[in-house]
Order: sequence, then C-alpha cells, then structure tokens
Amino acid sequence: METLVDIFLLSLLVVTAIASIRLRDLFAVVMLFGIYSLVSASLFVVMDAVDVAFTEASVGAGVATVFMLGTLALTTHREKAPIAHNPLLPLFVVAITGAALVYGTYDIPRYGDPANPIHQHVAPRYIEDSPQEIGIPNIVSSVLASYRGYDTLGETTVVFTAAIGVLMLIGGARRRRSNKDQR
Repeated sequence: METLVDIFLLSLLVVTAIASIRLRDLFAVVMLFGIYSLVSASLFVVMDAVDVAFTEASVGAGVATVFMLGTLALTTHREKAPIAHNPLLPLFVVAITGAALVYGTYDIPRYGDPANPIHQHVAPRYIEDSPQEIGIPNIVSSVLASYRGYDTLGETTVVFTAAIGVLMLIGGARRRRSNKDQR
C-alpha cells in the first residue's frame, strides 16, 4: 500500500513539474510551485522524514510562495515569449546530469536497511546517550536542538537572510517607483 502512495505522489510531482514548465501565466506557476512543495512534504512524511517535511512545507510551500507572490506584485504576470533556439543542447545537458545522478544512486545502501553505516555509527550513540547528555526525552528534538544546533542555526540564518534580502529588494523598488511618481 505504501508503494502505491509513493507512486501516486511521485506521479503528482511529475505532472506538477510538467504543468509548471508549460504554463505562461506566472501566477499559476507560483501556485503550482507551492503545490509541488506541499506534495514533496507529503512524500517526506511517507518516508518518515517528518523534520524535512516540516521544513519543506514551511519554506517551500509557505515562505517561498509568499516571496514569489510578492515578486509578482512588482512585475508582470505573463512570461515573455521565448526567443527561438535549439532545444537539443539543454536536453542533452539535462539527460547527462540525470544519468550521472542515477549512476550515483547505485552506491547508496538500501533504504531502511539496519546494516547501513548510519545505523552503526552515530544513531546508537544518540539513542543511548541523548537522555543523559541533553536531558530531553525526545531523541529527534535533542538531535535537532543540541547535536545539530549549529546546523539548525545556520538554516535559520539562511532563511532570515533571504527574507531580509527580499524585503530590501521590494523596499528599493517601491522607493524607485515613488521617486519616479514625484518627478
């Protein structure tokens, strides 16, 4: 049953990606990007990666969609007509990149295998020592808040910096627009 859910979600991701490529209405594309992120978050939940799903839902479906809608408020809602070019080179680059990524997956251990290196190195230490070292009974929270605290702080800093950058761009565009109106 879980395999059917995986196949359905992956198919929905492919359909959403193709639809976003084909559309010219940028508002619809932004909405499809939000749907894509939400479906990705659902797929992460199915794969038991709830922390990644939460991040994808909040950043991908939430913050990024708001930023793109804010950008659309300052620009046009229609994509300009593309300049005619030969599509074979980009198709070739994408095919080579995809083949390299698929080739790279052959060396990855099987998903969920208890003999994977991750289960032999740090996971037992987190399970055994986390309650005494950190004092938090929830192992996932102790890992994210303490052991990976710098990583979480870095992710938060990146999102905060992106938000400040977007706000500065929007503020600069409004100042330029108001200066033109005053002339």
